[in-house]
Amino acid sequence: MRIVLPITALLLVAGCSGADGGQADRSATPSQSSSSSSSAPPKTSTTSPVAVSAPPQGTPIGAVIGWVEAGKPADLAGFHTANRDGATTQLNHGVAFTTPSGRTTCMSGMTAFDDGELACLTQMSEGPAKPAAVGPDGQWIPGWIDYPGDTLTVGGLHGDPGQFGYGTGAELSYGQRLRFGDYQCRTDQIGLFCVNYAHQSGVRISDAGVQPFGCLRAVDPGADELVGLKFGC
Repeated sequence: MRIVLPITALLLVAGCSGADGGQADRSATPSQSSSSSSSAPPKTSTTSPVAVSAPPQGTPIGAVIGWVEAGKPADLAGFHTANRDGATTQLNHGVAFTTPSGRTTCMSGMTAFDDGELACLTQMSEGPAKPAAVGPDGQWIPGWIDYPGDTLTVGGLHGDPGQFGYGTGAELSYGQRLRFGDYQCRTDQIGLFCVNYAHQSGVRISDAGVQPFGCLRAVDPGADELVGLKFGC
């Protein structure tokens, strides 16, 4: 029998930290010389430069993926466990990680039956409202995010913490990226960015909400789906 645990407590495992930082693009114009025979022609690049700043809303998915991939790779071996109250759980093929602020924690599926789908819990300053169809039973979690790749839902009705009952994973430091299954995620001070290669989709998760990329578009979840927001390809 599953033990019911308060989900909101899982979001308080670490304090908030981090500050916004500014970055500037640099450009250069190659000098020209007609008098020196030893001057070599300026080199040109055949690839587009990767943006220094995190991708804003509306950025094409290829550029989002490029920015995520430009992060510093993290060792996946350090993210196969979850910790809760001093107890460590091995997640087998599952992956768990937490942002440096402690406001978002994510975990992938641990069995072949869930295809390694990614779920996250985040503390949102103003999450989606509880649907009218949700009754008094269960617990409405506005910051529960399910991201299988071709869909993205925000907010859900949960009577127990599910996989998050195991606790939280290791910290994924700002600027680091983590590749697992069809996913790759990179942390930034303005939010967590994750992309799904199989469906060419992406999402930014922060306390301000979610920002979809790629094929994901807002759709009506319907009365039978007890979620706050839904995006689909």
